[in-house]
Amino acid sequence: MNLHDQRNYTMLFDFYELTMGNGYFLTGMDKRKCYFDVFFRQVPDGGGFAICVGLEQVIDYINNLKFTDEDIAYLRSKNVFDEKFLVFLRDFRFTGDIYAVPEGTPVFPGEPILTVVAPAIEAQLVETYILLTLNHQSLIATKANRIVRAANGRPISEFGSRRAQGSDGAVLGARAAYIAGCAGTACTMTDRDYGVPAGGTMAHSWVQMFDDEYTAFKTYCELYPNAATLLVDTYSVLKSGVPNAIKAFREVLLPKGITKCGIRIDSGDITYLSRKARAMLDAAGFTECKIFASNALDETIIRDILLQGAQIDAFGVGERLITSKSEPVFGGVYKLAAVQDGDGEIIPKIKISENAAKITNPHFKKVYRLYEKESGKATADLLCVYDEVIDDSKPITIFDPDYTWKRKTLTDFTARELLVPIFRAGKCLYQTPTIGEIRSYCLGQIDTLWDEVKRFENPHNYYVDLSQKLWDIKHDLLNKANA
Repeated sequence: MNLHDQRNYTMLFDFYELTMGNGYFLTGMDKRKCYFDVFFRQVPDGGGFAICVGLEQVIDYINNLKFTDEDIAYLRSKNVFDEKFLVFLRDFRFTGDIYAVPEGTPVFPGEPILTVVAPAIEAQLVETYILLTLNHQSLIATKANRIVRAANGRPISEFGSRRAQGSDGAVLGARAAYIAGCAGTACTMTDRDYGVPAGGTMAHSWVQMFDDEYTAFKTYCELYPNAATLLVDTYSVLKSGVPNAIKAFREVLLPKGITKCGIRIDSGDITYLSRKARAMLDAAGFTECKIFASNALDETIIRDILLQGAQIDAFGVGERLITSKSEPVFGGVYKLAAVQDGDGEIIPKIKISENAAKITNPHFKKVYRLYEKESGKATADLLCVYDEVIDDSKPITIFDPDYTWKRKTLTDFTARELLVPIFRAGKCLYQTPTIGEIRSYCLGQIDTLWDEVKRFENPHNYYVDLSQKLWDIKHDLLNKANA
């Protein structure tokens, strides 16, 4: 378990999960095996893909599920729950199965990113924490990767702790941002607990604490000669900030043989100021001095200022990343897909809505990702019934589940199952990778997506299709419901 928070989150669920659990218990449905899918319906910011992050925290949560005596006493005080149900909760533990996509996997609307297979009460009680964890970290990872891609190879540091929604928002948001490609974070706790590189230099208050700007810069260079990045916009970037930085670099760093240094611009017209600052630094011989920019940035601003010729080597991005300000809700849901009867048969279930986008895909499913062998690029994802096997040595015809006349036959492809076993009979089978391994996997998988899918605006609609068997089951259920 990670060290950042040792709180027991067993009671972090919506109250209706308890009333339903009590009802299942009293009606004898508590041991009925259920199949629940976590999926989302729309990519934030109109993007072409999302990134699934948060599995490590889900695993920690499941491993530590336990009702305390204080929890039971609180529930008893509500005068809602049967005493035998409370006794059941006292010895509660998760005994089910969980399948999930590995952290860092690019994912698409409508496909399961995690599936819970467990007795009804167990499956119901874990809903809220699983959703809040995957929703939050997937949201931040998806936003962070957009910002990273906009920077076109320039490092992005996550700077958002003080604007995050709470401590978990800061710590786990920084974790998610790193997995999605950020170079590091300003959040020290995320470095301590998760190994995300933390860094930082100074705030404006450092400069203001001294009698003059030059003395503030000179002192900082003396203290940190190998990491001297100076904040040059406290007073005037071009009239005093950059000239004083050059003076401090020349008087403190050059005698030590140090030429690597940096300045940071946190306000004003960053394009104009960075171009002027670059010219001043180069003229003074500090061609290795890096220029960093911060100040309410996001992917749109970064892309625009770079197109305008901004001379920026790296960016610090805060509130618009850590809160995903442009679209701060991921929208993942937890829906029943099947139940098991007394004979062990899996019975598919479907939720029907007048809103077609809210009609669910029934049954216990697996998800295949199909890659072109020649290019290595992902072509489509295929949702299948759990007992189907895709033989990638043979041609396969896939079709759009809504516009079934749109068909494509694949002949030279590789099929990979996305959902992997995480828990089996309550025991964790999954060896969690290091955060560096998760990050490398994430960026490698994003590279398998076509550039058209990665466009910020009007991205190509990546295909998430249903197998013929699953499509038939879904439409049979729809037809029966409408009969």
